[in-house]
Amino acid sequence: MIARLRGRLVGWDATSAVIDVGGVGFKVGMSTLSLASLGEVGNEVTVFTTMIVREDAIALYGFGSEPEQQLFEKLITVSGVGPKVALSALGSFAPDNLKALILSEDAARIATIPGIGKKTAQRIILDLRGALDNIDSLGTSSLAATPSAAAQASEALLGMGFTAAEIDLALKGYAGQDTDVGSLIRHALKKLGAV
Repeated sequence: MIARLRGRLVGWDATSAVIDVGGVGFKVGMSTLSLASLGEVGNEVTVFTTMIVREDAIALYGFGSEPEQQLFEKLITVSGVGPKVALSALGSFAPDNLKALILSEDAARIATIPGIGKKTAQRIILDLRGALDNIDSLGTSSLAATPSAAAQASEALLGMGFTAAEIDLALKGYAGQDTDVGSLIRHALKKLGAV
C-alpha cells in the first residue's frame, strides 16, 4: 500500500497531479483544493495517499492533509459515493466545513456538491454523522463562524454552474487580497470570460 508520496510536481490538471518520485511518475487524483495547494510545477511536494484496487484499475488519490484523507476514506464507504464524488465534495468544501455540514445535518448545502443529490446528501449524513469524531480538525474556519469571502464566492460560482476547478483557477492569487464577496465574484467572472 502506498501511504505517502514525496517528490517533484511534474504537472497537474483539473482532477489530478503527476508527482515524480525517484524517476517514477505517479498520477494522483486530487481535490481542487489540494491541487491548488501544490503550487507551481517543479515544487517539492508531499501528499498523503489512498490506493484503491479494483478488478479493472488501480487508482491513487492524494491529499494535502491527513484529515482530508480520513474524510475521503469515510465518504467512499457511503453507498452511491465513489472516489470522484468524494473528491468533488472535498473540492467544494474544506474538510472542517464538510465535517460541520454533516454533523449539523445540513443536507441542502451538501446537495450543492456536484454529483450529490438530496438523497445521497441524506445518506451521507445518516452514515457518517456518528463516524467523524476521530477525524482531526485542520483548524480552518468552521461553519459556526461566517464563511470567508473566498468560500462564499466559491459557493456562489458553484451555484452558477462553474466547476470547482474553474473557480479555483479564477480566484487563485486574488482570494486573499479582498474580503468583499462581490469583488471576488466579479473578478472570477471576468477571468472565466462570463462578463
